[in-house]
Amino acid sequence: MITIKKKDKNGNTKTIEVRQTIGKNLSFSASEAYKLLRTNILFSIASDKKCKTVGITSALAGEGKSTTAINLAYTMAEANKKVLLLECDMRRPSIAKKLELRGTPGLSNVLAGLSTLEEATQSALLNDLYIITAGDIPPNPSELLDSEAMKHTLEQLKEIYDFIIFDLPPVTLVSDALIVSKLVDGIGLVVRQNYNSRQALSDAVNLFKFTEGKLLGFIVTGSISTKKGYYKKYSKKYNYYRKSYGYGYGYGYGYGQKKVSSIFNKETDKKTEK
Repeated sequence: MITIKKKDKNGNTKTIEVRQTIGKNLSFSASEAYKLLRTNILFSIASDKKCKTVGITSALAGEGKSTTAINLAYTMAEANKKVLLLECDMRRPSIAKKLELRGTPGLSNVLAGLSTLEEATQSALLNDLYIITAGDIPPNPSELLDSEAMKHTLEQLKEIYDFIIFDLPPVTLVSDALIVSKLVDGIGLVVRQNYNSRQALSDAVNLFKFTEGKLLGFIVTGSISTKKGYYKKYSKKYNYYRKSYGYGYGYGYGYGQKKVSSIFNKETDKKTEK
C-alpha cells in the first residue's frame, strides 16, 4: 500500500491508501502473465549474451510502462538472476515513489559525474533486485543518455548483472527511448487496452523501424480477465482481482524542462562563477 494525497470536489486535501500492483501484491493472473513475459524475453535474446538488456516503453503516457518494468525486473529476480532496474525516464520519474526509495542520487547524477554507481544503487523487494532511480531531473536528459558516459556506465553494469531492465519514457513524446534502443538487446512496447490508439501505436512502431531498434513485441496492460478455464477455480478460491493490471497514471505527462533540479543549477552556477 502507498499513501497519496488527493483533493475532493470541495478542494479539501485528503490522504488515501492505494493498493499497488507490484511484486508480491500482484494478482495470480498478473503474476502468471509476467512469468510468461519473462519466458518470451528469454527466448527472444541470444543465450550467449552474458548480460541481457531490455527496454520497456509505451507509445503514450499512462499505459503502465514503469509498473511493467518493475514487475518484469521482479519476476526476473525471482528466477535467481541478479537484476538491475535502471530508470531512464529522467523527465517524469516515478520508480522511487512506487518502491518507496530515495530519489537521488540516481542515473543522472552518475552520468553527470556527481555520484558513483555504488552511491546510486539501491535494493528493494528481493535480494537479487537492484534499482538505480532517475536521480535529479537534469536540463538535458537526451544528451546524457546519448553520451559516452552512458555507454561506459552500461558496460560497467553489464559486468555485474544478469539482466538490466530499462524504464524508458513514452516513445512518441520524446526521443529518449529511441536513443537507448540502440544500446539494448530489445524493446518491449506496453499497450494499454481501450486507451491507446491505432495511430499512436503505428507511430511508435514506425519510429523503432526508422532507428532500427529491435522491437521484441507488445505487452498488453489493463486487460480484463474473463475467469474462464483453468484459472477460474483459483480466482474464486483466492478472490483474485478481475483486473489483471489496473495501472493508469492519467493524462498530462508533463514532459518538458520547466523543472530543473537544484543540484544541477548549483553545478552550473559554480562553472559560471569560475
